[in-house]
Amino acid sequence: MTERPQSYYTIDKHWLDPVVRAISPNHNDRPDNFDISLLVIHNISLPPAEFGGDYVRQLFCNELDCTSHAYFEQLEELRVSAHLFIDRTGHVTQFVPFDKRAWHAGQSCFERHENCNDFSIGIELEGVDDQNYTEEQYHQLIAVSSVLMEAYPQITLDRIVGHSAIAPGRKTDPGPSFDWEYYRRNLDMVGSN
Repeated sequence: MTERPQSYYTIDKHWLDPVVRAISPNHNDRPDNFDISLLVIHNISLPPAEFGGDYVRQLFCNELDCTSHAYFEQLEELRVSAHLFIDRTGHVTQFVPFDKRAWHAGQSCFERHENCNDFSIGIELEGVDDQNYTEEQYHQLIAVSSVLMEAYPQITLDRIVGHSAIAPGRKTDPGPSFDWEYYRRNLDMVGSN
């Protein structure tokens, strides 16, 4: 990164501002006994390894025409979402307010606590496991992560994980192409400002 990233986002009533909102019906209330304390990083692209379309938004909003591509047939009954999606250009979309449970982690466990959706925020990066993420994505992810850590102080550096860490053997994202060292080093720089 050529300059120290800064978080220019704010959170108002559990919505990130300024970002586009595309409200997903695929969420519900969090259990009362869980605080937001985990950040989970994923990747997604529809169709796989194709970038730039509107298919992810359509999937998360239950608007995907599953007859429009052969791969989509297997997604017919799938009801998923994430709190945030960061595309290859760094554009951020929010689908679910942070105080609600987005359906991103599935069967999962972190520090012996199952059902990570109960206490986590999910961020999807447009990408695949074996292709580098863009500089714009890292920049936005660092800025977003910083403001989330400030708003939800139980999210600390050691409580930011990939989907693969909470669903080993079932999920591999964000994959080996995600540069954890780069992300954490720059996120730490933002936190020390």
